Amino acid sequence: MLEFTWPWAFAALPLPLLVYRFFARAARQEAALFVPFYQRLSQLQTDSNRVDAYRLLKIICCALIWVCVVTAASRPQWVGDPILLPSNGRDLMLAVDISGSMEARDMVINNVQLSRFEVMKVVVSDFAERREGDRLGLILFAAHAYIQTPMTFDRTTVAKLITELEIGMIEESATAIGDAIGLGVKHLRERPENSRVLVLLTDGVNNSGAISPVQAGQLAQTEKIKIYTIGMGADTLVQRSFQGARAINPSAELDEENLTLIAESTGGKYFRARDVEDLVDIYAELDTLEAIEQDEQTFRPINVLFYWPLGAAVLLSFLLALATLPWGSILQRSPARRADDATTDSAAVTGGQS
Repeated sequence: MLEFTWPWAFAALPLPLLVYRFFARAARQEAALFVPFYQRLSQLQTDSNRVDAYRLLKIICCALIWVCVVTAASRPQWVGDPILLPSNGRDLMLAVDISGSMEARDMVINNVQLSRFEVMKVVVSDFAERREGDRLGLILFAAHAYIQTPMTFDRTTVAKLITELEIGMIEESATAIGDAIGLGVKHLRERPENSRVLVLLTDGVNNSGAISPVQAGQLAQTEKIKIYTIGMGADTLVQRSFQGARAINPSAELDEENLTLIAESTGGKYFRARDVEDLVDIYAELDTLEAIEQDEQTFRPINVLFYWPLGAAVLLSFLLALATLPWGSILQRSPARRADDATTDSAAVTGGQS
């Protein structure tokens, strides 16, 4: 549907007529008689109808230019049909650990060892794609925490950004779990109270940042933000070397105690992902979170159109300027003038040679 943002601009349409009617013309001094060539008198008399037609065309062109300018000033726009936004769902913030420890290759699929980071990208991006009706956000953290994607209904973009993550995007030498939770609280605190959810995945312990995980959890509890924490990493990994094979615990630094405390204090839950199947099951369980009804919202896409009448006004002005040029004098020079020019050029050449 066509709409005008400033329809009152059309009140300026009669302005040129008012100026012409109520303001006197500027004083103009002209010669009483100007006849450069008597032989052209008859031609001037016969061209009077053509001159009148040209003046009428000029007036019409000027009127069209003014109408186009006023129409552009009213800012026309095309308003599309209303699009219904999802009316149920959660405001779900995903916080994922991309520190260097996530490169540990203790995840096995079909007897192939993969890193925690590779598995996390696949599972979490698939989880984001399924969250139809939810508003999603993405936080990345390692030595620092950053917001990668603010809250949005564009699940496809969030999932794509997760698949494009790389270790090293943030300083990877430490893990700032507390800062990640605090950043999630900052972006969720203004959302509807019963729909604020933070899902945090990590494989380590907080050893960086300005706030501890427990303090951040208390702040989340105050803001009534539910936190689900996921501790990722196998309990046993066999390392082989020249001295033989030995079993180690690659998740020895995982701070399960504080992750459990944070989740339970906010009404959430702590999950332990020791392998790929565990991680898939965890996000499948998160899919069963109760949907929260929200106010129905709609929006209408708007395309601005003012540049079309403005462009037409510029084009007509350009054509009008071209039409006022003396094309007859430019294209058709009299034989006598061309002869005089040739004589002048010849004399100039002769004088130069002498």
